[in-house]
Amino acid sequence: MAEPVSRHPATLRGRLRFARTLRRLAVRLAGAVFVLWAVATITFFAVRLIPGDPALAVLGGPGSQASPEALAAVSAAYGFDQSVFVQYLAQLGRLATGDLGRSYALNMEVGPLVLSQLGGTVLLAVLALILAWVLALALATWSTRGGTVAARVGSGLEIIAAALPHFWLATSLIVVFSIWIGVLPPISTGGVAGLVLPVLTLGIPLAGFLGQVMRESLLLALESPFVLSARARGESERGVRWIHAFRHASLPAISLSGWAFGSLISGAVVVETIFARPGLGRTLLNAVTLRDVPVVIGVVMVVAVAYIVMTLATDALSRVVDPRLRLS
Repeated sequence: MAEPVSRHPATLRGRLRFARTLRRLAVRLAGAVFVLWAVATITFFAVRLIPGDPALAVLGGPGSQASPEALAAVSAAYGFDQSVFVQYLAQLGRLATGDLGRSYALNMEVGPLVLSQLGGTVLLAVLALILAWVLALALATWSTRGGTVAARVGSGLEIIAAALPHFWLATSLIVVFSIWIGVLPPISTGGVAGLVLPVLTLGIPLAGFLGQVMRESLLLALESPFVLSARARGESERGVRWIHAFRHASLPAISLSGWAFGSLISGAVVVETIFARPGLGRTLLNAVTLRDVPVVIGVVMVVAVAYIVMTLATDALSRVVDPRLRLS
């Protein structure tokens, strides 16, 4: 008698694999929801700690000289006269429906405002991430092939690059390339030339972090048994490095890229302000200055979503690069 299909080993393995996939997706989804809730909660109460009356921000700030009657009317209209906990629950309810609210200072919907500034910041972060990977890869390759002197110099360059503050690096690049040499504009003009200095400002410090991780992983990979086996089979040194060693060494850097993307977006607050570049960074800074709570929460929530998506993408890329993660 033929064995029932439901008990066939291949069918059972398929069902188990599908169940693991669903469980992994459920865990990731729950983690994403928790992160968004935590970000919304921390941002809401952090903005509330800023001194000042939010009703005054709606009426134009401290210089508006609003009357007590106008402040009372605005407080009643926006719910500022209710307890902070009630306002917090109302904010969560709006976020759960996808409603980011309306800007106090600009009197417009937060969603279109944030989306209009999102493209410039994401472009800046992606270009900086690509530059950081190129610099880190070149530095790791040179420092592991050039002997002891190259290893020490490369390690020193990585530490220096990782320790550079964004505001100091941006100022130095403006002095060198805009004032002394005069080849690049000191502010973003909307063209390719206006992207160079902001991308360098964000990419160089990140290249230091990625370079340190990649160099150490590459050194460990070159001493691993699978590399020795590849050399014993007669593969060239270039093939050993690029096909075997770098594939293994890139895994920690890929995992770090998810965090790095979020760090780049947060660094855009400084970079976009210095280079007068429109984006989420300048929008967030202006909203905090004006105590524009809906805009602050909207920007932070969009950044949190971008971070979650980037983390999932790096996790998927790690599974593509390393088949052992898929098998586990």
